[in-house]
Amino acid sequence: MKIAITGLGRMGGQIAQKLAENGHEVIAHNRSHEPIDEAAAHGAIAAYDQQDVINNFTDTPVVLWIMLPAEIIDAQLDSWLAVLPAGSIVIDGGNSDFRGDMARADRAKAKGIAMLDIGTSGGVWGMANGFSMMVGGDETAYQTVKPALDTLSQPSGGHRYFGPSGSGHYVKMVHNAIEYGMMESLAEGYRMLKEGPYKDLDLAVAGDVWQESSVVTSWLNDLTRQALHENPELNEISGIVAESGETRWTLETANQLGIKLPAIQSAFDVRLASQAGEINFATKLLAAMRNKFGGHNINGQQ
Repeated sequence: MKIAITGLGRMGGQIAQKLAENGHEVIAHNRSHEPIDEAAAHGAIAAYDQQDVINNFTDTPVVLWIMLPAEIIDAQLDSWLAVLPAGSIVIDGGNSDFRGDMARADRAKAKGIAMLDIGTSGGVWGMANGFSMMVGGDETAYQTVKPALDTLSQPSGGHRYFGPSGSGHYVKMVHNAIEYGMMESLAEGYRMLKEGPYKDLDLAVAGDVWQESSVVTSWLNDLTRQALHENPELNEISGIVAESGETRWTLETANQLGIKLPAIQSAFDVRLASQAGEINFATKLLAAMRNKFGGHNINGQQ
């Protein structure tokens, strides 16, 4: 299918590349030109401004995947809604706050444009492993874009439709909150090995055996043991751990609903404390994990 991607960052660039290399006609757009040129090298069509994008859809409705940070999604969406023709489909594939999705969908609908929110997980490994995609919004639009999602999910990812606008981002938000708790538990456990009564334990080897069909076998543990093999003392890692918003929104929503999330709250608090200077081996390991699965800055920045 023909699809435009705007926002060619860590994940957006991989999405464009994976689609282009698997037979889709991809229109690549970005604020800076270097990522566009890189996408074109993988078979995408370069589009250096919004009109370039629209001009490539003379024979089919525009399908536009926006892969941009939550803090700019509203401004960017409104910019696109001002120029997109009626009948277009817009996908918000970033980690936007689900609480704003209905308003965004209403603004699109007023222009005759269908909106999908697709929470996308897989980090920098989505190219090789496949992306996991959680979809909300216009169900007819979902059926239209399924060929692209089928490609993006290969070989071991997947996609599912969850319901009205916001539901896809909501499922992804809760996924990220669970991720915080899982990461914190692993980091604390490895810290116990590091600082416990048995000195000189090989943490990476402990991770190896835990990865051999134990109850805590997981992709996160696999990435953690890799990080420890590469850098056993976690040298040159500050231990400051960023938080990207989704877990904060989960906790705010849970509070409104009267749902207690003690494990997730504690994991979130550890990240905030690290930003205030409370760092240790566990917070260093959290930063190493984030770098491993998402390519995030090793020293606390997004």
